[in-house]
Order: sequence, then structure tokens, then C-alpha cells
Amino acid sequence: MTRAFLIAPAAALLGMSLLSACGTNMEQRAATGAAAGLVVAGPVGAAVGAGAGALVNEAEEDKNN
Repeated sequence: MTRAFLIAPAAALLGMSLLSACGTNMEQRAATGAAAGLVVAGPVGAAVGAGAGALVNEAEEDKNN
């Protein structure tokens, strides 16, 4: 196995996680995460990205309260 083969999925997940934090409300964060996930891993990635966006939103709400 090459290094790129091992590093690429980790880099993709990091990028998807960072992009899922973009937005000011839950819908925007979920949509941004879904778009990033779709680019990285197709329909399954879109579902995971939307979930990550929703989790980021919940963490932000808990932090602010």
C-alpha cells in the first residue's frame, strides 16, 4: 500500500469535518457537510456529511448555553 492510499481518506474526512462547521444555522451546516461529503464519497458521504453538520450545530448550541 502506498502512503497516498492511506492518507487520502483521512484528509478527505478532515476536510469534510471542517466544511461541516461552515454556516450559521443547522440547515446551512448540514447542507455544507452534505455537499462536501457528496464530492468526497458520493451519496453515503453526503449522508455522513449532513450528520456531521448537525452534530457540529448541536455542539455549538451546547457551548453557547
